[in-house]
Amino acid sequence: MIDLEQVKKLRQISGAGILDCQKTLLETKGDLEKAVSLLREKGIIQAAKRAERKAQEGIIYSYIHAGDKIGVLLELNCETDFVARTDEFRNLAKELALQIAACAPYWIKTEDISEEIIEKEKEIYRTQVQGKPDKIVEQIIKGKLEKFYISVCLFEQVYIRDSEGKMKIKDLITQVMAKLGENIILRRFARFKVGEE
Repeated sequence: MIDLEQVKKLRQISGAGILDCQKTLLETKGDLEKAVSLLREKGIIQAAKRAERKAQEGIIYSYIHAGDKIGVLLELNCETDFVARTDEFRNLAKELALQIAACAPYWIKTEDISEEIIEKEKEIYRTQVQGKPDKIVEQIIKGKLEKFYISVCLFEQVYIRDSEGKMKIKDLITQVMAKLGENIILRRFARFKVGEE
């Protein structure tokens, strides 16, 4: 028999429905950690399916950092106006704006970076590792490119509120998609800093 307190706790952690929580706890024989992992996996699978659906509702969100020196404007889309008005959706917009203000990404995801820029980066890295064996050079370039993506792509950045430093912004969005049951798309953003071109 599954304890009602466990169901409540799993629901709070995951945001999943009561029946899903009960079913998952039965599946994992009451193991809360396994249940959380299983629900996350299911949520990610469901979120991937949702990613194909159109998201044409949403909000324009603005954030001005304390001191009025940094500002962010972003468009966050979902499938229905109902979801766009929820606290969870608006909170996601706020969290994304805070991340953009703090970490200054240039692009939303790696696919947004032109091949030309990627090739220029690779050229710089090749120059930096001249004289090393070819096998090692390619591995170093791959590692440096991953670091480059983290510094310039919002979705690859570690969520600033994640104390463990494991959750990326794309994971945060996937989590909210799983909770709200709709496709969510960050369409565009602009970051302004006083004195910056």
